[in-house]
Amino acid sequence: MMELRKTIAGRIALTAVATVILLFLALPIVVILVTSFSDNAFAAFPPQTWTLNWYKALFADGSKWPAALTLSAFVACLSTLFSLIIGVTAATALTRSELPLRSAVYALVLGPLVIPQIVTALGLFLLFEPAAMLGSPIAIALGHTVLASPIAVLILIATLRGIDERLEDAAASMGAGRLTIARRITFPLAAPGMIAAAVFSFITSFDEFYISQFLSSVDTVTLPVQVYNSLTFDIDPSVTAISAILIAFAVLALGLVALVRWLGSGRQDSLLSVENTAGVAAPGGDAV
Repeated sequence: MMELRKTIAGRIALTAVATVILLFLALPIVVILVTSFSDNAFAAFPPQTWTLNWYKALFADGSKWPAALTLSAFVACLSTLFSLIIGVTAATALTRSELPLRSAVYALVLGPLVIPQIVTALGLFLLFEPAAMLGSPIAIALGHTVLASPIAVLILIATLRGIDERLEDAAASMGAGRLTIARRITFPLAAPGMIAAAVFSFITSFDEFYISQFLSSVDTVTLPVQVYNSLTFDIDPSVTAISAILIAFAVLALGLVALVRWLGSGRQDSLLSVENTAGVAAPGGDAV
């Protein structure tokens, strides 16, 4: 009974501590969401009255937010494409081949996650400035790829390592080539991981500030840079509305990742069960 009481007390204490930590982490998000509906032009919290005026102001005539949102979405799509190409290539090489100096290559791929972002942004500025590419969406997307591709590589490495290689070996034993195995076995099973890598790459690019600030121009202002400018040079309560929209977008993206991974979790198990069934009993009922 004493052990049971200790167990129950421990669970209650752990639940209470976890709840407090989660509330502490979620508090800034809750404040932004609530403040976005305040009618106070100085974004006061808690709001005295409620309004949707700041959401309407986002898309009013003369607003800079639609252009910034469109540019950020376009750059994020390009960066996601580049990151997936790099991620699939690097993850396949690191998990499915005898790559020389694998540890060094792995450390090099993850290097941008360790280096301060402002240092990376300065290096990209010095790289693109002589080529007259400052302000180009392609240059901004390439800069974002430097930060987004390591995340894609990490996710895809974990995904490929989670795929049972017996499935690939079985396909190879039946005469399938590398491309056929990748197209019919590896990539379909890795689809949830690839979607997760794409979502996180998109979010990384969409929210990136330092590289966008160094590589943008007057005519190419991404959404994070526009948020910074609105908070620095004037008081625009629409910032809380756009922040609430970004929070909702991030939550939906994470929900999509969880849904895709849940739907794809049974595909490998079903293939393995078919393989095991085929290998356990041979024609005539004799065990193999």
